[in-house]
This record gives sequence, structure tokens and C-alpha cells, in this order.
Amino acid sequence: MPLLEVRQLSKVFGGVKAVQNVSFSIDAGIVYSVIGPNGAGKTTLFNLITGVYTPSEGEIVLDGENLAGKSPNELARRGVARTFQNLQVCMNMSALENVMVGAHLRLDRNLIKAALRFPGLVGRDRQLRAEAAELMDFVGLEKYVGARADCMPYGALKRLEIARALAMKPRLLFLDEPAAGLNPKETLEVDELVRKVADSGVTVVLVEHDMKMVMNLSDRILVLDYGKKLAEGTGEEVRRNPDVIAAYLGAHA
Repeated sequence: MPLLEVRQLSKVFGGVKAVQNVSFSIDAGIVYSVIGPNGAGKTTLFNLITGVYTPSEGEIVLDGENLAGKSPNELARRGVARTFQNLQVCMNMSALENVMVGAHLRLDRNLIKAALRFPGLVGRDRQLRAEAAELMDFVGLEKYVGARADCMPYGALKRLEIARALAMKPRLLFLDEPAAGLNPKETLEVDELVRKVADSGVTVVLVEHDMKMVMNLSDRILVLDYGKKLAEGTGEEVRRNPDVIAAYLGAHA
């Protein structure tokens, strides 16, 4: 049984059909990429699955439960995490605190306990700090454990966001263009990190324009064009698909 099934998913904004009757399934433990020309509906699809948008039609089934229309926090409780195309880092916090934010669902948020600094709460805070430091080491940011976020380079901040998402202990991680704006060295670091995350048992769903990264990482690829499913398959199958070639290069090419 697939971990995630998307069935006839659609989203209409006014008279614009941003996503049209898209269906696919994702098995646990793989890297599944969504590609397509600009404006194909990739980020809209991500926003639908992760609760940012409510679908106009269709189902989003996680482990047999239809989650269409559920809020992002409800999805987070079910093990769905994501990063965004544009940085969403709290620059007035330390790098370690940014990662700890990702574990908020596992914290005791009782105001009285926090005000009185109950020993159990203090101990839990210490434990989460240690977990956040381990995650920063996992994503290759160990030298920034004591740094402020606003002192970190852009490439490191992209990996910091992945560490924060992993702090949720997700089963399903959506990465929206994690290599956007990175130089070749930083892109390679993210490439290796995504594979490392997948090898750890987290299912990764990726939107990315870097085709070298996509072909290197992906177990399966979904191609969108004008909000519709154009093709799906392995990297080799997608690469040779004439409809995909036409969408990217033009029918004449």
C-alpha cells in the first residue's frame, strides 16, 4: 500500500485551473520528484498536499486517511513536514533555536510549568537542544551550532531549514526547490543531504529545477504541464518521453 495517494486533485483560482485532475501515488522510503516548466502547478500541488490550500476537488490519502482540507498543523501531527522555496528562517534567533522550533509539537506548552521552570520542562528543553545539535551535525552545519541565523551564508540557511523540518520527525518531507539560488558546491551538498535523508527512512517529495539533481536522486518523477499530469516514471522513462521533451524544448525541437 502506498504511503501517499493523490486522487483526481484539482484547484481552481477564480477561472484559472492551476491543478487539474492530478493522480499519483508515492511508496514509503523513496525520493519522488515533481518537475515541469514554470507555471506548471508544482508549488500549488505542494500547497494542496501540505494544507496551505484547500483542494477544489479530489482526495489526498495518507496511510488510508483522506487528509484533503486538513490544516498544516494537523498534517504535521501526522508526520508531514515541508520547506518553502523562499527562506522561512527566524533571523532574530540562533541557528539551534530555529531547529528547535521544528520540535514544537513535541513540547509541553503549559504556561504555568514554563513560568515556574519545572525541572521536567528544563530537562526536556536540554534534551531538545541536544537533538537539535545532532540534526545540525546531520545536515553538515555542526560549525554553526553556536551561531545566529543572520550570520549564516545562504547555502547554510537552506540546510538549516531541512534540519528544522527533520526536527518534527516526519514520515513525509516535502522540499520546494532546496537548491534554488545555490552555487554548484552548495547544490552538491544539498543533493547529498537529500539522499542521506531518504536513506534514513524519510520519504522525500522534491520540487526542483536542477535536472541534474532530479535525475541523480529520484526513484520516480511526476511531470506537470499547465496543471495537468503529463508523464510519470523513472528518470530514464521521463527523459525519453516525447511529450516531456516537447514541453521543455518545444514541439519543433
